[in-house]
Amino acid sequence: MLDVEQATERTHLLARLVQDRRLSAVQHETDAGSTISTHVSKEEQLLSATSIGERLPYNDYTTIDWLHDLVKDSYRSQSIQALGGIRGFLTSLFESGQGWIAAALIGVITACVAFCVDVAEATVSDWKLGYCRTNVFSNRESCCTDRHPLGITKVNLGEGCSEWHMWTDDYWKAFGVFVAFALAFGVISSSFTMLTKSTLPSTAPGHGDKARSTIAGDQGVVGKSIYLAAGSGIPEIKTILSGFVIPHFLDLKVLVIKAVGAVFAVATGMCLGKEGPFVHISTCVAYLVGMLFPKYNDNGRKMRELLSAGCSAGLSVAFGAPIGGVLFSYEEISTYFPRKVLWRAFLCSLFAAMVLRALNPTGTGKLVLFETNYGISYSPIHYLIFVLLGIAGGLFGGVFCKANFLWSKKFRKYPVIKDYPVFEVFLVVLATGLLQYPNPMTREPGDAIIKNLLADCRGASKGWVCQQEAKEEKSRFIGWLVYGTLVKLVLTTITFGCKVPSGIIIPALDAGAFFGRLVGQWVTTISPGVFAMVGAAAFLAGVSRMTISLCVIMFELTGELEYIVPNMIAILMAKWVADALEKEGVYDLAQTVLGHPFLDADHAMNLVQKTQDLVERLIPPKQTMHDISVDVPRDNKVTKRILDEKLEKLRERGLLDAGLVLVQDGMLQGYLSESELDFGLNTLGRLWDSTSRIRLLGDSEDGDLDMSVFVDRTPLTICARAPMEYLVEMFGKLGLRYLCVVEEGSGKLVGVVIKKRLVVYLESLKH
Repeated sequence: MLDVEQATERTHLLARLVQDRRLSAVQHETDAGSTISTHVSKEEQLLSATSIGERLPYNDYTTIDWLHDLVKDSYRSQSIQALGGIRGFLTSLFESGQGWIAAALIGVITACVAFCVDVAEATVSDWKLGYCRTNVFSNRESCCTDRHPLGITKVNLGEGCSEWHMWTDDYWKAFGVFVAFALAFGVISSSFTMLTKSTLPSTAPGHGDKARSTIAGDQGVVGKSIYLAAGSGIPEIKTILSGFVIPHFLDLKVLVIKAVGAVFAVATGMCLGKEGPFVHISTCVAYLVGMLFPKYNDNGRKMRELLSAGCSAGLSVAFGAPIGGVLFSYEEISTYFPRKVLWRAFLCSLFAAMVLRALNPTGTGKLVLFETNYGISYSPIHYLIFVLLGIAGGLFGGVFCKANFLWSKKFRKYPVIKDYPVFEVFLVVLATGLLQYPNPMTREPGDAIIKNLLADCRGASKGWVCQQEAKEEKSRFIGWLVYGTLVKLVLTTITFGCKVPSGIIIPALDAGAFFGRLVGQWVTTISPGVFAMVGAAAFLAGVSRMTISLCVIMFELTGELEYIVPNMIAILMAKWVADALEKEGVYDLAQTVLGHPFLDADHAMNLVQKTQDLVERLIPPKQTMHDISVDVPRDNKVTKRILDEKLEKLRERGLLDAGLVLVQDGMLQGYLSESELDFGLNTLGRLWDSTSRIRLLGDSEDGDLDMSVFVDRTPLTICARAPMEYLVEMFGKLGLRYLCVVEEGSGKLVGVVIKKRLVVYLESLKH
């Protein structure tokens, strides 16, 4: 199977007749037209006659060229407009509708996958306690009521359900069975995740440099292994949407393993949720659907627009929050989110919510997962409590981010943990089972915990929480709340990052709901569930630094429009406090741990504004510039041996998205990336010997092996004495892969900055 990004931009390419005489010599030996059309898309071939030059599909772990893909899409649109007639009208109609059709399909398919995961997870999770006599594949709720998927609830959950068989009535035996099942589910989930192991090559500049760069430091040049189905997938998706290429991450295989692994991971009872995996699953669906549409499968920029829209469906089906899903994609994940992407994300999220409601996995017939109706409103004096909850959420978020980062950098470096990730999962599940089972509230799955803690005991609710609060002596119940809060904080810290599909949203909501319910025990004027709801939002804001999207998600989760203002107060306070303790949220820190070269323009600008560095700070060492520069003679040709040597130097550096700068008399003439250089030498030029001369610039002549079609003759430049803010702004806003640096006054080339070098420099400023 082709690599993920290769399949996106290399398959289903259109062949053309090659009439350019620059390839005439090749045609005597082989079919050059076939060779070109196999590797280069039709739109790219149209660009060969321009000063931009054509491009091959992006290699793995490179960054895409946003500007080039923009021009490429323009050429595609122009070629369609030039068709004319009925064919042209129908083609234009399909072209304009591709995005909408794809968005709707993504929403429908994501909802179907989410339905399967939800139903399976509910059943498997309940197997830790017992099984249904009438149907072993039914969960406890559907076994004892008329609440079934694809149906509507008719009665409430009854007491003393005879159809549900507990494994044993003995507490200690039930404890052992619970932990044993949890361990088995954890091993199954982690074992599935191991099937998605992949190896990352070096992403940091410096490898191959004879003189070490001052900003490269001692960062490793050896690739690291990652498990594509592990974690939430959100840090990797953010990296992909910023223009980075990660192979296989959006494969169908990863989608299936992520879904199956999420079922068993959540069923263990570990402090994790399935909302992160749902975002990854929806993005996989978006990628697979995008491959079916020519507008997206051949353009990295357009594909990422579709992926941004697809992300919204993940949170929409995870929480029944279609608007929150759109805002989550915009606020937390996407780097590039124009208005048309907003509209398609809205449609995608809408279809996902509609289909999921029709499938009805919870049996309630509603999208709202934790519907509440507190009735009594709050008064101004309660604002102080909401502020307190926000401060507590910010403290938790900041401490959690630091603790989890250190846990990942220190504990997971031990050989027994690093080399045997399934063993780590086994230990975490064991600790989770032993600590959570004694507490009646933490014994339930994460979403059930939130539902119980948000309960309004002033109404008809007769749950365990309400029974405890009805007692005059509440010390034991308060102890369980304190115990639940502390256990959730500790277990969430050591769980996030384990090699199973997992999300951070549900456990953060759990911890906040515990703390909020605890605070509510001393405030008798309104329901304690109100403080549980606000505390949940505050704790999640502290961890993720979400603001607007989180406020909307909380409204859609609970249906409580009245309490938007308290949620806003707590969320803002939590974000301010957490930012004071740790500038980056959990997803940004996870990107650092994974080593992906992600460029956040806002954070980057804040960092460089604290320095007085100029662009010349990032100029590579002289030896490096010698290795990546080609001094082109006046006849615009160089020998194949020289280019072979240069290609070998680039490979030694191991960066994959570097390239050669072409100069004449010190003046920049063009840029030839590594992938095009490799293709020209080893595919088109395989019949030429090392003494043959290859044309890099100028017009071709008969018999030439002409690689000038791959040269970007309009590379962007920046003065070496320019402020670093200029460089960050150009990379961030234009989505550049590289930027050539010229000398002040003379305009001669003095360096090249690739995106990865800038990212490593920014990382050095953080520490």
